[in-house]
Amino acid sequence: MRNFITYEWFTIATIIGLFAIVAAKFINTLRFNDFLYVVGNSKYLKIYSKDQKFVDLFDSLLFINLTLSLSIFVCFAYSTFVTPFEFELASFLKIIIAVAAVVIIKTLVERLIGSLFEIDNLIDDYLFEKTTFVNYSGLVFLASNLFLLYTDISSKIIIISTLVIVFIINLIGFLTSFKNYQKLINPNFFYFLLYLCALEIGPYVLLYKVIREYNT
Repeated sequence: MRNFITYEWFTIATIIGLFAIVAAKFINTLRFNDFLYVVGNSKYLKIYSKDQKFVDLFDSLLFINLTLSLSIFVCFAYSTFVTPFEFELASFLKIIIAVAAVVIIKTLVERLIGSLFEIDNLIDDYLFEKTTFVNYSGLVFLASNLFLLYTDISSKIIIISTLVIVFIINLIGFLTSFKNYQKLINPNFFYFLLYLCALEIGPYVLLYKVIREYNT
């Protein structure tokens, strides 16, 4: 009975994520089609970085899917590799809020840093590139969750495969950004390392601790 309840709520969240993706495609089909080929093709980044906004409806819809799909994936991963996840709707909603909060706060802090150091345009372009690859990862998490929910394939195999794919996607995104801003990074490499530890690694360690606390 518990598994039924768990999967029922996961299914609802997955459907909402799918609707968000469909809505993103509906409001801008051409952009969505370009977005699907962003890995290995810089066309999307070059075209749409010029039209970016502080709050972009297209990215916001993809972010909804990312938040929901990543939250479900985190539950499966935690239950598989750490300890069985005792599903409670309140706890699941807290995980969703925690995932969304980490991403949003991280982005706002980076924008604040850009404003403080008067490099707003540079930070905006970098965040657009990073957000694009992160949202793309949301599609992978969604597909992975469908396998986790509705197939008998080993959860460990699915989760590890998903993490490898997501790592490769975001590594491509990181290398793309590094290449674009290499001239700026090279003379400030130490500060770049501090940035990676503080804003790219630290928040996800914090998120793990929050999820673990909610399940104890």
